[in-house]
Amino acid sequence: MQTVTIFKELTFDAAHFLPNVPEGHKCRNIHGHTYRLKVFISGPIDNNTGWVADFSVIKNSVKTIVEQVDHKFLNHVEGLDNPTCELLAKWLWGKIKPLVPGLKKIELHETPTSGVIYEEG
Repeated sequence: MQTVTIFKELTFDAAHFLPNVPEGHKCRNIHGHTYRLKVFISGPIDNNTGWVADFSVIKNSVKTIVEQVDHKFLNHVEGLDNPTCELLAKWLWGKIKPLVPGLKKIELHETPTSGVIYEEG
């Protein structure tokens, strides 16, 4: 069976600090990011619809999770007391996975040039 991978991208803004970095590290101070979240879904192309999944359904499902962190202070979100990009991606994965069938991986950009790819496997 052939499968393809599609993606949906959303953005959100949030502030945080990293409590476990050394004193004097710039990330120990409160700062913010415009995060870019890309969600990848794999599956067969449906013979009837011609798609793997409805982009609007994906967007609406993921949006419910993104709203939990959008314009929030991440250190105050339950489970994100040390909100590194890696741990935020793991947290997002755990929330998105039950809502999005066929979830393959997520890509989270903290800045235009830095990010993480999270997949379980």
